[in-house]
This record gives sequence, C-alpha cells and structure tokens, in this order.
Amino acid sequence: MRDCSRIRDGDSGLRIVLRFDVHPSGSLENPVPSAIAIIPARYQSSRFPGKVLAEIDGRTMIEHVYRRAAAATSIASVIVATDDERIRAAVAAFGGEVRMTSPHHPSGTDRIAEVAAGLDAGLIANVQGDEPLLEPATIDLAVSAFAHDPSLGISTLCRRIDDPADAANPNVTKVVVDRDGHALYFSRSAIPFVRPGCPPAPVWRHIGLYVCRRDVLLRLAALPPTPLEQAEALEQLRALEHGIRIKVLETAHQAIGVDTPEDLERVRRISASLARA
Repeated sequence: MRDCSRIRDGDSGLRIVLRFDVHPSGSLENPVPSAIAIIPARYQSSRFPGKVLAEIDGRTMIEHVYRRAAAATSIASVIVATDDERIRAAVAAFGGEVRMTSPHHPSGTDRIAEVAAGLDAGLIANVQGDEPLLEPATIDLAVSAFAHDPSLGISTLCRRIDDPADAANPNVTKVVVDRDGHALYFSRSAIPFVRPGCPPAPVWRHIGLYVCRRDVLLRLAALPPTPLEQAEALEQLRALEHGIRIKVLETAHQAIGVDTPEDLERVRRISASLARA
C-alpha cells in the first residue's frame, strides 16, 4: 500500500510530493505468493469428446473454469493451453488468453510445461478444464502452501470420502498421505485396504488441482513416463516415482469433474439451482 503526502514549500507555491511504502503488518515476513493459472484443454477426450465446449447456463465449460480461476485472489493471470482451433476460438470469443501447443503431449502436465517455459513466473497452477464449479478458494489454498515452505515443489488438494461407492469408483482418484500431509500414493483403486477386524482409516479423494514451482514443473515434464504413472493413468505418480514431494491439503469444497454426458447434466442442474438461489 502506498501513502502519499503533499507539502507546500513556503511562498513559492511549489508542491513536493513524498511517497513511501506502507506494508501491512506481517506482509514482509509472510508474503502471500501468487501464481499464473494454466488450463490444459484438449478436444479429444476419450470418454467425452468436446466436453470443454459444452454449454452450461449459456457459457462454455472452459469459460466457466477460466472465470472461476481468475476470481482466485492468488492468481495473477489465466491462460488456456490447447492444441485445438475450436477451443482457441471459443476462448478468444470471451476475451480469454490462450496459447496453442503441440498436439503430441501425452498429459496435461506436459502441455502446461510448454506454456510455462516461456513465462516469467515462480508458481504455476494447473487447473483442470472440466471442473466448471471449481471454487476459487481451493486455488488459493493450494497456493498458500508455498508461503512458508521454500523446499516445497508441488501442492494439491484432497477431500474426505464418506460414500463407499466413491471409494470403489475407479474414476475417483484416491490419495494416501503421511503424517506431515505429503502424498504417499495415488490410485484409482480403493485405498487403503482395511482388513476385517482392523480399525478403519480415512479415505481421501484427490482433487486434481496442482500448484508447482516453475522449475519443478519443467523438470517433471522432461522426465520420461514411469511404470506406475502408465499403469494407473495418473500423471502425478511420475513425481512420486522420481522422489518429488507433493503436499496435500484438505478442502471441504467438493470438486465435480465432467467425465461423461451424465456428469454434464448433473453440473447443469447444480449450476441452475445456484443461479436461482
């Protein structure tokens, strides 16, 4: 915050303007980091082609995600990374920033890294393009993990699973964490397995939002795909297999990804009810 004071210099009428910076208490000791959000968006989704251009309340899904990411206080700017001209045109139509990328990237992380390589940014937020009900506060939470840990490379989020059907659903990615909140493993299987007669352990749903230090992201994208990553089709396992820690923070917000036309109809109903509220 900048404070300005004006002083009149005697009879000359000259006005001297003094400017000095006033920092909020604690801001120098605990700076709030900011990030650039990049949304990887491809048209040829295996289960639902073209889903990011599906309409929800008169706007495309990618526009909903873009605007929600831009509403996060920790986000300095938002960029859509795509290899498809239809997505580029849709983003440009609502005034969003978009970059064209190679069509040969095997994962969203690789697509984001291509864009991040040309950016001057310390932190990059990987925001999924198929979560139109994303809460901006979840991005801020993931970014906040970097405020006090200079050694941290990647952060992500989780939410407790209470429905056994979600725990068994391979489309719901699960994560187990250590006592310090770092990821031990991600899986499509129901983990942890609880033997009969043993006390139950909490089951956590992984929220597919990541914040990475730019140098860690570029290093990760340069590494070859790993066996666990390929077996589970979960790109975050590449980081764990190469010894890169991932901090996992709990959120109460429920992320609703659109993987099928049925998911889209569910999101449309929720969005319509929120609009009427």
